[in-house]
Amino acid sequence: MSIKKKYYKTKDYCRISFRLPKEAVGDANTVHLVGEFNNWDKQATPLKKLKNGSFTGEIKLAENTEYQFRYLIDQQRWENDHEADRYAPTPFGDSDNSIVIT
Repeated sequence: MSIKKKYYKTKDYCRISFRLPKEAVGDANTVHLVGEFNNWDKQATPLKKLKNGSFTGEIKLAENTEYQFRYLIDQQRWENDHEADRYAPTPFGDSDNSIVIT
C-alpha cells in the first residue's frame, strides 16, 4: 500500500495518490476509498483495478487538514493503509482508521 502527495505552489489543495498492490487485496474485484472526504460513502470513490491486480486512484484534498479513511474491499472487508501518516480509533471502538495529513 502506498500514499503519495503532490503539492502545488499556486493551489490550495494536495493531490493524493493511493495504490494497493495485488498482495494486499488478493483476488478482489472492487476497492473503494471511504473516508471523511466523501462522508464515508461506500460507493463514492472507487479505485481503478489495473491489469496486474493492484488498485489505484487519486483525489484532491484541502491542504493543512487531516482526513480519516479506510479501504473497503469487495464491499465486505475493511483495510487500513500501512503507510498512513497516523491512526485513530474508530467511533465503534473495534479498530483504527488510517489518517492522511495534507
